[in-house]
Amino acid sequence: MTTAAGSAASSLGPVSEHDRRRWDERYARSRPLAVDSVPPPNFLEPFTDLIPTQGRALDVACGQGLGSVWLAQHGLDVWGVDISGVAIAQARELAQGYGVHERCRFDVGDLDDGLPAGPPVDVLLCNNFRDPRLHQALVERLAPGGLLAIRTLSEVGAGPGPFRAAAGELSSAFGGLEPVAAGEADGHAWLLARALR
Repeated sequence: MTTAAGSAASSLGPVSEHDRRRWDERYARSRPLAVDSVPPPNFLEPFTDLIPTQGRALDVACGQGLGSVWLAQHGLDVWGVDISGVAIAQARELAQGYGVHERCRFDVGDLDDGLPAGPPVDVLLCNNFRDPRLHQALVERLAPGGLLAIRTLSEVGAGPGPFRAAAGELSSAFGGLEPVAAGEADGHAWLLARALR
């Protein structure tokens, strides 16, 4: 998988102009990441041995590309998608800086339109993004035995909110997958689960 790092962000379809502006402004204020090393997403730290060292990954709402770059360093070919062109440019720069740009592809896309079409993946990372309308599409995108790694804001320990999962939402929504590990506390919920082989 190759990408032209630093090129203009390509588009996967119409994006809410309001959402795009809001996220572009947020990422522009945060500036590109300057990190000595790229750690796994924190909820994955105890489970890094479960991540395959080859195959395809999709990083949904990838932001500045930390998860994508970590997966690429782990040996996967990664496609990161985010609504923000600023974040996508920063993700490309990060991948270039870590020498994994040939394993990473980044595109601007509006997930309100669903997941972008593509082949089945061995890892599907969805970190700090929630859209229950996509739950079935996430399951369908997994290759047999593929790993779903999802983390979202939760009402558990935080109270209700429009972007927060209700208690038990992830386990219920992905009940057709083989559970690996899950947790809900302190305003976050996360789940690791595998597609049946």
